[in-house]
Amino acid sequence: MFKLQELIRRDIDKLAMNITTEQGKTLKDAHGDVFRGLEVVEHACGMATLQMGEYVPNVSNGIDTYSIREPLGVCAGICPFNFPALIPLWMFPLAVTCGNTFVLKPSEKDPGASIMLAELAMEAGLPNGVLNIVHGTNDVVNAICDDDNIRAISFVGSNIAGMHIYARASAKGKRVQSNMGAKNHAIVLPDANMDAALNALVAAGFGAAGQRCMALSTVVFVGDSQPWENKLVERAKALKVNAGTVPDADLGPVISKQAKERIHRLIQSGVESGAKLLLDGRNIVVPGYEQGNFIGPTILSGVTADMECYKEEIFGPVFLCMKADSFEEAIDIVNRNKYGNGAAIFTTSGAAARKFQTEIEAGQVGINVPIPVPLPFFSFTGSKASFAGDLNFYGKAGVNYFTQIKTITQQWKDLAAGSGVSLAMPTSQKT
Repeated sequence: MFKLQELIRRDIDKLAMNITTEQGKTLKDAHGDVFRGLEVVEHACGMATLQMGEYVPNVSNGIDTYSIREPLGVCAGICPFNFPALIPLWMFPLAVTCGNTFVLKPSEKDPGASIMLAELAMEAGLPNGVLNIVHGTNDVVNAICDDDNIRAISFVGSNIAGMHIYARASAKGKRVQSNMGAKNHAIVLPDANMDAALNALVAAGFGAAGQRCMALSTVVFVGDSQPWENKLVERAKALKVNAGTVPDADLGPVISKQAKERIHRLIQSGVESGAKLLLDGRNIVVPGYEQGNFIGPTILSGVTADMECYKEEIFGPVFLCMKADSFEEAIDIVNRNKYGNGAAIFTTSGAAARKFQTEIEAGQVGINVPIPVPLPFFSFTGSKASFAGDLNFYGKAGVNYFTQIKTITQQWKDLAAGSGVSLAMPTSQKT
């Protein structure tokens, strides 16, 4: 793992260019994709400490008990298109340093980064057969779910696919960790620092063209939203939409024609349901890429919880504005949503921040932080409909996920001559 992180650093420009070429995100964003994955590789370098068990000597007369963590065997990962380096690096470095072999299925839309990472892992000295890449779609996913040799599956993607995998693989007795859809909210209180909050909202809402499970896609303004919405539109209009390889591009294209059409449909459904279109990015044309799958920053205001554009994860550069008359109402709006990946608050009040972190029902909470994804020594802690399983990705939970615990109770003592057989239930004093 130490060698692998060195090689990823060496080839980060090549990896980023591959991601931009296949997936479309800007080069700067692609570098971030690799870098955040690199942090998990560095986390895996501490596996000797992370895997340590527990030991209690002489728990009874001459008896010691200790626990060890052992690998499961064969594990698998099924990856989405939006982070071609980050998500595979969430999975296989931890799995193999825990002693497992790994079968990785990258997205069929952009598998190049996974192949490059596997080549780097081989160059770093990972033995043949430890990391295996398979390609395909539904049939391959079902084969992974059904294969008796595979003990655990990691998945990141949509709720439909995630719940299918969770149900099918769990029925076969496998462990599953499934990170799925999201509708991440920000609550903006009137006392928030306007400049800082607006910059954060624009970056978190439109970065990666909105194609990330921690995109901050919905904002709930407490009180008068008009000044905020006007400035939000102003800043969103300044963003540059272009091919990801263009140096000053802020947003690249979305992943496919089908994704573009779906995003267009959800925007239109919002308009037809009564939302106000403050900024429409559907008709954008990028010179030289007229047939590209580009969508410009789009902002809908007056959105309510019964609208399809709110209930569905849009997964595009579309920002929804909602209003609440009170902080309590804003918290209620967020908590009534079925998803629970992340939520953020923008405020200068410590009391409000404390109330928010205590009462909000989301796994990852940001206080003046728009995308609160923790560093890998913590875990990615999505909840509610955003996660299925018992143990989250990376961190201590990830180590526990890729290992099974074994306890050993041992006795080394001379038995007294003539000791008879006792069939009574042993107690801690008499064992």
